Amino acid sequence: MSRAAGDEPAFPPSVVVEVKRLACERPTDLGVPLARFSIPELRRVVLERGVTAHISQVTIWRWLTADAIKPWRHRTWIFPRDPAFGERAGLVLDLYARTWAGAPLTADDYVISTDEKTSIQARRRIHATTPVGPHRPARVEHEYERLGAWAYLAAWDVGRAKLFGHCERHNGIASFDRLVRDVMSQEPYRSAARVFWIADRGSAHRGPKAADRLRAQWPNLLLINTPVHASWLNQVEIYFSVIQRKVLTPNDFRSLADLEDRLLRFQERYESIAKPFEWVYTREHLAVLLAKLAAQDDVRRAA
Repeated sequence: MSRAAGDEPAFPPSVVVEVKRLACERPTDLGVPLARFSIPELRRVVLERGVTAHISQVTIWRWLTADAIKPWRHRTWIFPRDPAFGERAGLVLDLYARTWAGAPLTADDYVISTDEKTSIQARRRIHATTPVGPHRPARVEHEYERLGAWAYLAAWDVGRAKLFGHCERHNGIASFDRLVRDVMSQEPYRSAARVFWIADRGSAHRGPKAADRLRAQWPNLLLINTPVHASWLNQVEIYFSVIQRKVLTPNDFRSLADLEDRLLRFQERYESIAKPFEWVYTREHLAVLLAKLAAQDDVRRAA
């Protein structure tokens, strides 16, 4: 059967394999001054290296799509370097599973996830944002005036889906202690058996000194630190991501007071319909991760 005009020729499997292999290489390792490949740039390299004399961008796209190869995309990650990563992560996961020291938590035990979202800027656009219209998205001018910034401190009751939060001009021990007081001075926390506070290793709530300072004021408070570079273990970060999408993007406020008002009104709105997050990451998942990290360490040491 003759090939219709404009049809791609049939390529031997070796060409398909080589194109996919090149797509999975870092361009700089091939001597190409690019951070990542686009389809046109990959086609250029394929032709320059003599893999084939003729090939279309559509054909390359189709081959890569078949194996979900997307060299134009990337994701960032960080290798856990906390020597106590497994131990600290395990304690947090136990609390999310409502256990502590091998025993179930009681109905009079509470788990709080807390953090600060710092440097939230109030930006006022030079020209007013235009609203959405038929066939037209909202338009936000690029130029803006800086009106200042807030630190937003929040605490999330993991089991009850309750939110506490306020804005501070400066972030530190005093501002964090005010958040703790706002929560611990009211029931059911004030008279609870234990209130576990999960926090990252920021200076206001890191280590034994911070734990002792808080325990001196609130004897039933236990501070639990997440590992270094493990914000994904802190459930309040999920709420912060919601704020970023629904309140702060695009950033267009009339004043600092307007920004604060919107954050606090959204906090009330969110809490009115909030449910506990469906946390699925467990100690079993952690064990798999730790095994992978150990294997990667072995490879690195052997290199």
